[in-house]
Formats: sequence, structure tokens, C-alpha cells
Amino acid sequence: MLINRDGRVFVARRLDMPSEAWQMPQGGIDEGEDPAVALFREMREEIGTDKAEIVAESDDWYRYDLPEDLRSKLWGGRYIGQRQKWYALQFLGSDSDINIATEEPEFMDWKWVPSAQVPELIVPFKRDLYRSVIGHLTAKLPPRFVLA
Repeated sequence: MLINRDGRVFVARRLDMPSEAWQMPQGGIDEGEDPAVALFREMREEIGTDKAEIVAESDDWYRYDLPEDLRSKLWGGRYIGQRQKWYALQFLGSDSDINIATEEPEFMDWKWVPSAQVPELIVPFKRDLYRSVIGHLTAKLPPRFVLA
């Protein structure tokens, strides 16, 4: 959960989804890779910058499963869901540092939104997960953070 100076959360619209699917950046952890190292690598790969610092970390790993009807349609049937470690980060850069036209683009658009709006932008099968993650990470943010 990347948070800017105005307390808004970064979301990006996926290239590979037929619906208007927005999400927070996420990605895989390579074998033997520390989750925090993977986090910054994935940020560079997906949004072209890693100008951020970790300010909170989820205590637990979260899991979601793709609905049965989507498993064969998305990503060539290679994935049925994900197990995720979540972090909240303070964005230290400027909007001009964000570049979604990366070597292997995943997104077609991006924006900063109030945290309460994030779950409504997400594909329906991930909404409960996002509500849970945002609630958990918000409770762990340092007092200086006020989310929009």
C-alpha cells in the first residue's frame, strides 16, 4: 500500500483484464528472496520507481483464490490465487518518478485515491481481502500518517 504525502493510496489499472480492474502493486517473491527485497524489486518492475520507505508490515500472510470461472481465462490458467505479505509504504518521490511504461508493462493507468475508495475499485473477488489488509495496515501506521 503506497501512500503519498496527501494520505492517498496508489492504484493502477491492469492491462490484462477485460474489466476496469484496479489494484495496488503486487508481485511474486523469488525463491530465497526476502519479502521486503521483493517488494522494492516489484515496485521498480511495475511502476518504475522504488522511492519509498516501509512504515508498516502485516503480521500475517493473506490469501485469495481466483473464482473457478476465471482460473482458465486469466494468465493462461497458470495461477489459482496468491499468498501475500502486505506492507504500507510512504512514497518519497514525486508523481513524475512513477512510470508504468516499464519493460514489461502491467498497467495502463494509475492514480492516487482515498483508502476507503480502494476496495470499490478492485475486482469483486478481492474486495474483502483489500478491506482486511487496509484495515490491518492502517491500524499499524505511525501516528504521523493520516489517510485521506
